[in-house]
Amino acid sequence: MDSQTVSRHATEPDAPTAGTLKPNALGVLGILFFVLSAQAPLTGIAGAAPIAVALGNGPGVPAAYLVAGLVILLFSVGFVAMGRHVVDAGAFYTYIGKGLGRTTGTGSAGLALFAYCTIQAAMYGLYGAIVSGLVATHTGLDLPWWLWTLATMAVVQALGAAGVEMGAKVLAVFVLAEFSILSVFALVTLFKGGGPEGLGLADSFSPSAALDGAPGVAVMFAVASMFGFEATAIYGEEAREPRKTVPRATYLAVAVVTGFFALVSWMLISSYGASKATAAAGKALEGGDGAGFVFTPIAADFGGWVGDVLPVLLATSLFAGILTFHNSANRYLFSLGRDRLLPLRLCRLNRRHAPWTAGCVQTALAVLLVVPFALTGKDPVLTLFSWFSGVAVLAMMLLYLLTSVSVVVFFRRARLDTRPWNTLIAPALGALGIAGAIWLILANFTTLIGGERTTALWLTLSVPVVMALGLLAARVRGRAAGG
Repeated sequence: MDSQTVSRHATEPDAPTAGTLKPNALGVLGILFFVLSAQAPLTGIAGAAPIAVALGNGPGVPAAYLVAGLVILLFSVGFVAMGRHVVDAGAFYTYIGKGLGRTTGTGSAGLALFAYCTIQAAMYGLYGAIVSGLVATHTGLDLPWWLWTLATMAVVQALGAAGVEMGAKVLAVFVLAEFSILSVFALVTLFKGGGPEGLGLADSFSPSAALDGAPGVAVMFAVASMFGFEATAIYGEEAREPRKTVPRATYLAVAVVTGFFALVSWMLISSYGASKATAAAGKALEGGDGAGFVFTPIAADFGGWVGDVLPVLLATSLFAGILTFHNSANRYLFSLGRDRLLPLRLCRLNRRHAPWTAGCVQTALAVLLVVPFALTGKDPVLTLFSWFSGVAVLAMMLLYLLTSVSVVVFFRRARLDTRPWNTLIAPALGALGIAGAIWLILANFTTLIGGERTTALWLTLSVPVVMALGLLAARVRGRAAGG
């Protein structure tokens, strides 16, 4: 049996299996919803923006989002160029393997799984805490956060098994809801001329504003908010005309996400006034309600009902992100099984051509990551969410860097595309920008995770350790296959 064939024994009664995921299932918008869900826009704004304003460069935070977007755009040029020649659900590890060798590619697969599983576990922590609080507030039923998290894992598993089209439809509803309320607030504030000090264009986008305070902290959180855009390539096998759909979805995702975060953060700052925004963000954080920095001006514009709706949308935003990373991780597992780097059973598909076995394994990994925090009574927000989101961002940035280098090497060797901008200049500039982002993350990692230095050190070391273990496993497997 070759790597493109899977067992005919189904994991469901009479369920067909195949060596490829369901083709022609997603268009540009379907892929875009998966990407935007991974970004969890409301979570990114409500969670990251207050910290970036208070501890970073204050009113200059919108400029930080533009800088982060530019770096991601440069990375995307080479990423898209590679995607025209390589279509595989393994995305990163396949791309890296094509340029830097199969061993490095396989090692990076472990790092990609680590990143996706830890960011999903982080979201489960925050999601469980929010849902537990919402239910207790509105019904008086006070249940521990981990019960809601475990119940949601079962729902996510079911939706993942229902097929990629079903996932896209569910995500479309959630993403449109959170995007709509934030976008309407931003546009209303923009068209009425801003807040008490006007729009404050220069206060947010001038070079002096961008470089004020601690711009590195702001850029770090801006880059972290864009985590997940690379999912466009993961769905290449399931896309209609992937060589056209994936590039369009990638560039559209980067443009939409960058514009959205820059505009909404600008209007938030304008609603307070540039001279008062930093103090307002700091006060919200000190009071333990950073999201209040975002929710207060929106409620002031639209009425008190927003105060009830936004926490619910925050929960659905997290749910959408959780489902997206479930789909991303199980497609990695599927691809690794198909390539015989993991057991072949992982590429079994159900009737809907969804990676059933890989999905079950991914859910089991989520349980293993979350349960220890529940058993030890750790705060799900201050530990599970903060720690794992930080380490996931660091791991993903390393994957971006390896991919950029791989693009340059691949096209210098293969000569399938001789355009210098697409295959050399933009990827090299992107690699430099990503290397700078990694340096900023490492320099401010304690701030990113909201923990102690010792915790930050252990979490930081986990990334190279996972990569090293992946490389070691790849070499051992290569020797065994050769022998």
